[in-house]
Amino acid sequence: MVSSWSVRQMLLAICGAGVAMLAFGMYLQHVVGLEPCPMCIVQRYALVLVVLIAGLAAAMPGRIAHLAGSLLVLLATGFGAFVAARQSWLQWHPPEVVSCGRDFYGMIENFPLQRAIPMIFKGSGDCSKIDWTFLGGSIANWSFLCFVGFALLSLWLIARSARPR
Repeated sequence: MVSSWSVRQMLLAICGAGVAMLAFGMYLQHVVGLEPCPMCIVQRYALVLVVLIAGLAAAMPGRIAHLAGSLLVLLATGFGAFVAARQSWLQWHPPEVVSCGRDFYGMIENFPLQRAIPMIFKGSGDCSKIDWTFLGGSIANWSFLCFVGFALLSLWLIARSARPR
């Protein structure tokens, strides 16, 4: 069934799944009361990129646009998967000193951008803390699996878009 979908439909499905993930993250933050750590925030930004790129690529006509969009989605999902994998590793092997860096918003306000960007990826607070689980997996674990799923879909779309008709 899914293999009969067009590249545009698959990009829209990635976009829709990403929007659903962002909505669930907002629900966990604003309704359940879980505070995201900086690594969670970086994963959200990666997911926002995936949603925007997939949505724009789906809206544009032509095979080249779909191929370029799929390549950019692959890059954004790779970055998101890397951050989620790092956070999962921190959760499985928590450091003795509980910290993964400085406060995200404080860094942006108090440091020049060229110093703040590296600090963002160090995180702050307790990124190794597990506040919520589903079927034994933490939010970071599920985020990693979703990013990998999006990456596999985008690889499939790249192969599909690149082959001659």
